[in-house]
Amino acid sequence: MARFNYGGQAVMEGVMMRGEREWAVSVRNPAGEIVTHHEPLKGMVYRSRMMRLPFLRGLTMLWDSLGLGIRALMWSADVAMGEEEQAPSFAGPMGWATVATSLALGVGLFFLLPMFLVSLMDRVIVSPLLSNLAEGLVRLGIFVLYLWGVGRIPDIRRVFAYHGAEHKVINAYEHGAAMEPEEVAKYPRAHTRCGTGFLLIVLVIFVLISTFIGRPPILLRLASRIVLIPVVAGIAYELVKLAARHYARSALVRALMAPGLALQRLTTREPDAAMLEVGIAALREVLQSEGLALHESAVAAVPPGRPASAAAGAPSAD
Repeated sequence: MARFNYGGQAVMEGVMMRGEREWAVSVRNPAGEIVTHHEPLKGMVYRSRMMRLPFLRGLTMLWDSLGLGIRALMWSADVAMGEEEQAPSFAGPMGWATVATSLALGVGLFFLLPMFLVSLMDRVIVSPLLSNLAEGLVRLGIFVLYLWGVGRIPDIRRVFAYHGAEHKVINAYEHGAAMEPEEVAKYPRAHTRCGTGFLLIVLVIFVLISTFIGRPPILLRLASRIVLIPVVAGIAYELVKLAARHYARSALVRALMAPGLALQRLTTREPDAAMLEVGIAALREVLQSEGLALHESAVAAVPPGRPASAAAGAPSAD
């Protein structure tokens, strides 16, 4: 079976796609036109032998994907507001400051806040194991509540619809379907390599590993949570790759991935035909950079019943 490396994320009124050599972002501007920008990927990150080592490849790929996502999001905001004629502000202090701020907020909200809340109840929680399990449940609750809450914001709902478009386009392409909106619309909006499922795996592994640490003093516990983040992220990346590779052949893998696929109902919405056109345009740009073409008039090779399973690349940075 062919191995695919395509992934991406939703942006403001558009979709970013990443391939083997280039990434592209397509956005619909206020005039209704699809505007596309593409750039080559960093060879050191995506084609270096050292960066392909297990666990290390996950950390470097995720970091670079975060940077690409922020840059694409900033550009898409300019296009969506009718300012695409300005030079893209992809690099520089503003972009990396945004990345750093996003990371700090994510770490604080999903990792440090649950630990702090549970520490307030440590006097009545006798077992360190129960304390860590309680922290994991609080962390998972905050994560799900956050996704549910932001999904109720109208602008974010549109981004989530483009997220659904991204998944449908990749699912359709990986199944050999015709890249036409009416055909792509038949495919599911859940995908095995989605960042939402990846984050859920991170949270679960975090609970499992933290139980071996016990319940050290609060400052040491705080430091341990920060140190564990890259370790857990590297493990989760490898598990996602392994699970996606065996998804079609293993009922156990499908059962284990089911919660992550179900959680994507909170981070995706059903896209309309115009949104699917934008996703197709972004994928077309990436494929052209690799000398490939979309299946413009092919008949779907696999029925559109479930998420695609062939995977070799990183989870989507969506």
